[in-house]
Amino acid sequence: MSIGRFYAMIGALVRDSNSGKYLILRRSTEKDVGAGAWECVTGRVDQGEGFPEALQREVREELGIEVQVDFFLRTDHFYRGDPVPENEMVGVLCCCSLNNPEAIQLSWEHTEARWVTLEEAAGLLSERHWLVELIQRAERLRALIPPQLLGYYRQMGI
Repeated sequence: MSIGRFYAMIGALVRDSNSGKYLILRRSTEKDVGAGAWECVTGRVDQGEGFPEALQREVREELGIEVQVDFFLRTDHFYRGDPVPENEMVGVLCCCSLNNPEAIQLSWEHTEARWVTLEEAAGLLSERHWLVELIQRAERLRALIPPQLLGYYRQMGI
């Protein structure tokens, strides 16, 4: 068996620093995969681009803003569509924050945006939905990360 290749993707779970709520987005019906599904900011890492640069680019493209990267949430392996080699992805998901949620401007990629708590996300989606689990993980990690370490990540990057 030959060694294959896979794409890298980035995800940004955005949190409003003031309310503590998380941004979830409904994918446009024009999207080729996952049309109408709820997600966070996601996108592919371009050739020659690092994960931090890809994260900020995707956030600018999808929301028209810059975010503060707070910490890593997890890495993931999945298929974007059918489980065939050309759809294989490795993802890096980060928790990010912003202070001005009113500045968000949705691109064509999403038809709806909601700011939700963990409980509201679980009520809208299923408790086992990957986005609910991601918000739950973000809440737990935020509670465990010492303020000094969070400050370091924000200043120096992840």
